[in-house]
Amino acid sequence: MKDDIVLLANPDSSIWGFVQDIYHKLLEKGLDLSLVEIKIKRFRDREMKVKITENVREKTCFFVHDSTLEPSEWFTQLALINYAIKYASASKIIDVLPYLYFSRQDRKDESRVAINARVVADIVSLYTDRVITIDLHAPQIQGFYSIPLDNLYSFPVAVEYIFNTYPEMRENLVVMSPDAGGVNRARSFMERFRDKFKRSSYLVFGYKYRPREGEIGEYKLLGDVNEKNVIIVDDIVDSGNTLINAARVLREHGARRVYAYVTHALFTEGFEKVRDHFDRFFVTNTRPLGIQDERLEIINISTLFTEAIYRIATKKSLSGLFV
Repeated sequence: MKDDIVLLANPDSSIWGFVQDIYHKLLEKGLDLSLVEIKIKRFRDREMKVKITENVREKTCFFVHDSTLEPSEWFTQLALINYAIKYASASKIIDVLPYLYFSRQDRKDESRVAINARVVADIVSLYTDRVITIDLHAPQIQGFYSIPLDNLYSFPVAVEYIFNTYPEMRENLVVMSPDAGGVNRARSFMERFRDKFKRSSYLVFGYKYRPREGEIGEYKLLGDVNEKNVIIVDDIVDSGNTLINAARVLREHGARRVYAYVTHALFTEGFEKVRDHFDRFFVTNTRPLGIQDERLEIINISTLFTEAIYRIATKKSLSGLFV
């Protein structure tokens, strides 16, 4: 039946263009769906009222949430919109979260702290049937959810784009994880590069010590990078301090060129702070930036989300995306 599948988003959000791109690509793939707007009204005290502008009764709803909101605003909107969709009698609700906030506190690392990722999981699981996100900060977060959570991987898209667009980067390539916790992520990137381009490469990683949150006291490199092209792979760039330290150490150890690929770009202290430390910096558009710089390259990841939505809507496997 026509329009049994619905794509929903707030047209006033920063990701509306991203959502429209997904919508048109789904239509090109032959999926029969409609694009429905979510309106958010503000009262004078800044309290909000959310409204689904069209009938979604007995429909499969893919809600794409704005990944550029302040975290508390993002969480509040997510809960209220999911509730509104559920009690509008939707058949199924799938949250599409290009950037999953509150994922960086995924364990109790000191006394009397909240495990933020678990709190978000509990609230989302109340009203939603499924979640799609990409490059989770900690894959074990999936275990907090009582519903399926599909963690997409950006590295197949990133590897193909980067090394097809800049073939000179394939020579003498070393892949680096900026810390021990990201080694598996960097290894997946490296293995995809090897399989795709049939070139040798190896992995190095950095060791960092934080005297307090947001600060780095000591940074050391484990591995040989002399006369190599090095690409640092990470999931989030915040202030950029870790990547700056990594780039500095790489050059001290003789790296020829230094690049970075990061899925989620925050740049909370501006890209200018980071740019001069890298020959080129690659990010995806999970969080629209509005930055134009010759050293910053933005990789459009909407095709991956399109394929994931299409496969779920047509009851096909997602694992084939990453073969």
